[in-house]
Amino acid sequence: MSEVRAGLSRLNGLGSSDPTRNKRDIDPLSRKNMSMRPTLLIALAVFTSLVLLGADNGELGGKEKPDGWKALFNGKDLKGWRLYKSQAPPGSGWKAEDGIVKKMAGIRGGDIITEEQFGDFELSWEWRISPEGNNGVKYLVTESRTSAPGPEYQMIDDDRHPDGKFGPKRQTASLYDILPPTKDRPIKPVGEWNTSGVIIRGSHVEHWLNGAKVLEYELGGEALKQGIALSKFKKVSGFGDKIKGHIMLTDHGDECSFRNMKIREISH
Repeated sequence: MSEVRAGLSRLNGLGSSDPTRNKRDIDPLSRKNMSMRPTLLIALAVFTSLVLLGADNGELGGKEKPDGWKALFNGKDLKGWRLYKSQAPPGSGWKAEDGIVKKMAGIRGGDIITEEQFGDFELSWEWRISPEGNNGVKYLVTESRTSAPGPEYQMIDDDRHPDGKFGPKRQTASLYDILPPTKDRPIKPVGEWNTSGVIIRGSHVEHWLNGAKVLEYELGGEALKQGIALSKFKKVSGFGDKIKGHIMLTDHGDECSFRNMKIREISH
């Protein structure tokens, strides 16, 4: 991007209106240069678009991005991910191409996790759910339990999927089945891209949706304990504890697409 900015600066310099300059100071080839400007501008615009498109679709996968961000997808395959409780790669139900990772409807792919584990971090991703679809991103995931591997950021068709109709605790951006998001969530219609985020710093956890913080809680806090006690996870030992764990994409059998998924480890 520094090259793009430098290019923009050079182009801006060509259009300078410096009062100390006069017609005699202008290069005798200025007419030729002027005729080339549209070509240069078009070329730069195309280059800038390609750079931004690549960045938006996560094609820097595995490489360090500015300010410590690391892309979790490389835009071409699922390198860096594996099946939950297995060293095998993701199943055929997962497809990666053109910067997008898609869970295919009706094709078994299995729950997949990052090879790396994370403790304190900022996680950001874009997602698009199909009509009546359901999916989730789990974090602080452990492979030591027989069920409920980690807390889940819910992504669902709230109005048409049976789980979404159950209520706010099972709707988009909730801590699934435990804590609801705010009522005024800025959610986009099914079929459009949403941007979500999870921030964990120490015991403090935040859920974000399209630029707004929609839920926050404390690991080990009373609100979480009470929510777990009323949920399907009430008998799961250690659920909701602060650990270093994997990031998981779930397979609920429905179509869901992901792009620009990135993570940044932070201190607390």
